[in-house]
Amino acid sequence: MTNKTPDYGKTFALMREGCAPQWREYIEHDFVKGLQDGTLPQASFLHYMIQDYVYLVHYARAWALGVVKAESPEEMKLCAATVDSLINHEFSLHIQTCAAQGIDEASLFNAKEELETIAYTRYVLDSGLQGDFLDLILALAPCAFGYGEIGLRLKESVYEGHPYEKWINTYCGESFQEVCVEVGRLVDLAIRSRIGDNPTQSPRWTKMQERFSKAVELEAEFWGMGLRAGSQGTGNKGAKHA
Repeated sequence: MTNKTPDYGKTFALMREGCAPQWREYIEHDFVKGLQDGTLPQASFLHYMIQDYVYLVHYARAWALGVVKAESPEEMKLCAATVDSLINHEFSLHIQTCAAQGIDEASLFNAKEELETIAYTRYVLDSGLQGDFLDLILALAPCAFGYGEIGLRLKESVYEGHPYEKWINTYCGESFQEVCVEVGRLVDLAIRSRIGDNPTQSPRWTKMQERFSKAVELEAEFWGMGLRAGSQGTGNKGAKHA
């Protein structure tokens, strides 16, 4: 397992350092450790995948809101490209995984949301609706950055027959890593154009860090929701079978 911090831009490095304890809880969560060594209960993984699909639906909508909030053609293009990557690529991992368990896409789309899913998705959407482009992007970014780093950390753990090989390969793969780099570029661009080259000196920096850190905390709670489902044997709760 590699512990090297990926290069997703200047802001990522600063924000990651600014919430180091929360970030470690996110990327080193027991759920992630179970993914790494293959011991995560299948019930936990399936329930997580159902809820993560629901989360990604709202996440894609929030990125689409970024197109509305953007203040330059480049920002619009980067947000639109992320929406495309989510809908046409990342969704497929969840759809295929759940289809193998008899759960179709319509059932996924209409799955009952867990409280952790509601809390996280509404936080992100509210950040964009109540705030500006920076508020939205800083609430969105931890998901991409964290999954990218986790994917790279778990890459070397894959063995023949690993139950979560496809999940790990998705997030350590070139396509998703490119998304992380582009999200990092977007965040850096947005901050530089609005605040300047020394964002930590801005009066707004503390609030920006809080925005990012809260999303990181909600990510860790989302993992916890998956573990809880496994212990309770509710791997397909909230979804209707095809």
